[in-house]
Amino acid sequence: MYSLSHHRHCRLLFLIVLSLSSIIFFSLDASFSPFFLNFPFRKAGNLVFDKDELIRSRIAVCLVGGARRFELTGPSILDMVLKEYPNSDLFLHSPLDKNTFKFSLLKLAPNNVAAVRLFYPAPLPENQSYVRVLTAQNSPNGIQGLLQYFNLVEGCLTMIKSHQQKNNFTYDWIIRTRVDGYWNGPLGPENFVPRHYLVPPGSSYGGLNDRLGIGDITTSTVALNRLSLIPQLDSLGFEELNSESAFKAQLTTQNISYVTKRLPFCIVSDRRYDFPPDRFSVPVGSLSSPGPLSGAKCRPCTRICHGTCVNDVMVNLDKDWSWTHYENGALELCDAREEWEDGWEKIFDRLVGKKFAKARKKVHSMKFDECVEDLLRFKKRTAYWDAPSVEDICKLGFSES
Repeated sequence: MYSLSHHRHCRLLFLIVLSLSSIIFFSLDASFSPFFLNFPFRKAGNLVFDKDELIRSRIAVCLVGGARRFELTGPSILDMVLKEYPNSDLFLHSPLDKNTFKFSLLKLAPNNVAAVRLFYPAPLPENQSYVRVLTAQNSPNGIQGLLQYFNLVEGCLTMIKSHQQKNNFTYDWIIRTRVDGYWNGPLGPENFVPRHYLVPPGSSYGGLNDRLGIGDITTSTVALNRLSLIPQLDSLGFEELNSESAFKAQLTTQNISYVTKRLPFCIVSDRRYDFPPDRFSVPVGSLSSPGPLSGAKCRPCTRICHGTCVNDVMVNLDKDWSWTHYENGALELCDAREEWEDGWEKIFDRLVGKKFAKARKKVHSMKFDECVEDLLRFKKRTAYWDAPSVEDICKLGFSES
């Protein structure tokens, strides 16, 4: 009896020790990053965050690009990105032009506005390293266009670093997206993947889709250093890279793991493209597309191709170039050979709903004094404002008469 009882006690003790050892092992395995311990595992092999915990983390949202159609895209960014993570800090980096006043819509952002930099664009120097590594092919403004875009992205990282240093903390996550993106669904917590940089699939042009990126501070620091890493790519022998292939090269050479996930946004574009697109042409989706379009080009249009027509078109596109997911009716196509069609405003308003249509109409009917008032509200909410006076910004888009 004694030996049997002793055996049972030993067995029980062994199981307890084994359980405790497993707990200690997995705790130590994750202890290199205390931040990640706050988030539970939801799927085997993939860390998926609890939304409430993610909202309590430190997130920087970096918006870059010109405000060309921000009256169309801005309300969707407010609703589907900024309001999804209201405790995040907002950063804006954009060149000044006649459309800049449209950023007055951001006065409604629920976020802390950490920094805004609006600057008069000027040519950037094109040194030999840039000329060797980059290609002007398929870039509307040649190598200069790439440099301007890279400068916007890296400049936002500079603003984020400055804000961190002034306030003595480090962000857990950085969301970097373009201001010309229209969102027809929310940015979900499944898109925050520790130790990986997340990018959309498709529109890869021989590299990686660089129209949006999400990463922790380590991966984001590498991903957003678009200009600074070019000399290193040059030293490694890279030549004639476009934006997407340069982006992939900078991640892979720095040993940054990346992951692709489909995302519910598209890039609203005024550019003209052939229809139907051939193997290396660009398909332009209609805003009526259910998506997710993952950053593909789009415009408000009367759809010219859907259903089996889309299948017939897309099967001929190179999957490593301008291709995007189209299965299950996700994509409807525009004929983008000409300018936006007459009456596109009514098409847009019908597709996006009353709330977004109201914002478009407000910007369209805005007067100079309203512009000044709204931009002043935005400026007063901003911790660091590097821009001309709000009156000067409004004068670019309005006359005072």
